[in-house]
Amino acid sequence: MAEKSYTVAILGATGAVGTRLITQLEHSTIPVKQVKLLASSRSAGKQLSFNGRPVTVEEATPASFQGVDLVLASAGGAVSKALLPAAVAAGAVCVDNTSYWRMNDHVPLVVPEVNAAALAEHHGIIANPNCSTIQMVVALAPIRQQYGLKQVIVSTYQAASGAGQSALNELYAEAKQAVNGEEMTANILPVKGAAHHYPLAFNLLPQIDVFHDDGYTHEEWKMIHETKKILVGDKNSPDPKVTATCVRVPVPISHGESVYIETEQQPSPADLRATLTAAPGVVVQDDPAQQLYPQSLTATGKRDTFVGRIRADAENPGSYNLWIVSDNLLKGAAWNTVQIAEELVKQNLVHVAAGDAALFSDQD
Repeated sequence: MAEKSYTVAILGATGAVGTRLITQLEHSTIPVKQVKLLASSRSAGKQLSFNGRPVTVEEATPASFQGVDLVLASAGGAVSKALLPAAVAAGAVCVDNTSYWRMNDHVPLVVPEVNAAALAEHHGIIANPNCSTIQMVVALAPIRQQYGLKQVIVSTYQAASGAGQSALNELYAEAKQAVNGEEMTANILPVKGAAHHYPLAFNLLPQIDVFHDDGYTHEEWKMIHETKKILVGDKNSPDPKVTATCVRVPVPISHGESVYIETEQQPSPADLRATLTAAPGVVVQDDPAQQLYPQSLTATGKRDTFVGRIRADAENPGSYNLWIVSDNLLKGAAWNTVQIAEELVKQNLVHVAAGDAALFSDQD
């Protein structure tokens, strides 16, 4: 019997994540029959390539998904809200890289190394978590499974590219302005629609996304509730306790995270290193004597999550510090999305049931 092959649409194909989706799909295990590259009307007609063959970018409309088996989407939440229900109605299974569907109770939030089994419950849309959440749970899930996990305190050091290509371009422009002795011009960060914008070059911005009434930013809220949904299946679970402070730093690509955890058992740092070394998707870089630890520069362009600076808290037995780094555009976005699609193919889950599309209609 011939191997089944799939028609795959990439929604948002011309963006920073979209172009990486193309590359990751080229190197995936998915047998691709045809690729459709979809974007806004501004990009329609542009020529990109897939496996060395030219593909013309088409304008994304509700009619774009006829005959499509898989949709890999990274075109912004408003586009995913508008178009993915139409894709599901056309029979396509969608893996969405935006935040729009993540907290929907009908949508699994998946990191394949952690909760691939959740894919069996999909109704046509699967959400790719926030980039900063993904790399953290890849490292924490094996620790939780082996030793229990009571509390997580994370401070992030998030790269400019997490705010999109325009923010990355602005970082480079600001750096040139500063080096030339000019006043730096900021129009995007910390939040494009905010009243005030501040330079990122030679600076740190302790705001990612908008503030909630409780003083947390929406990025921090996402890390808290996404972590719970992925690890225990309940976005509002009281266990484990999670809190976050998210900071934008003047790094182009690859987020860093300082993560403090409290476990139920009291493993040694050597035990944690052994557990993480055996964990899928994790590379341990932890040799202080040789100054070996994860760095953004060396993580960029790689699919793995890198963990180092693993040490016990001398003041609080059963508590530990970790330093976690990963490419936010690959494992934090494009690669995790394609990895989910690989799992869907592997588990023979590339299908939607009658009535699934109705679950996503009339969304607020």
